[in-house]
Amino acid sequence: MLRSCIALLAFAAASPLAAAQPPNPQIDYPAYARLAQEVRDYRATRLIDWQAFRAAAADPDVLILDARSERQFAAGHLQGAINVPLPEFSAERLAEVIGRRDRPILIYCNNNFRNDRPPVILKSGPVALNIPTFLHLVAYGYRNIRELNDVMDIDDPRLPWVTGAGAGAAAAGG
Repeated sequence: MLRSCIALLAFAAASPLAAAQPPNPQIDYPAYARLAQEVRDYRATRLIDWQAFRAAAADPDVLILDARSERQFAAGHLQGAINVPLPEFSAERLAEVIGRRDRPILIYCNNNFRNDRPPVILKSGPVALNIPTFLHLVAYGYRNIRELNDVMDIDDPRLPWVTGAGAGAAAAGG
């Protein structure tokens, strides 16, 4: 009986219903929620259509950033895009790839394509990679971001989609 009581007490202490632990200072959900709220209206002003995206991409100073996984990027991406998977975002990595903070950045992701097949499998709308990518870039001090707002077909011949060996070579260049 005593062992049962001790086991029950140990379980209760580990339960989420137990007294709250002090928050981890390296994980700040309230600040994340504030940042998301602050960025919401700004992001709405930075959404562009395909024509504006392509026109901006023609400028050699503009960086097209693809934050999908390395595997998805290698399977296919927009021509000229550089891959930095979202989990690799850090001040150092972004500075290495982007350079100056005012550099124009274009972003796109799976949910900009209607195909819902590899390499652009749709994400649930509230967690579409466009949103955290934009939010993370702003959090790291990059604000000259434009986000593709259109839904495209990767089979459209006007879309500069790189696949196969060409995709792997572009990934290595990033």
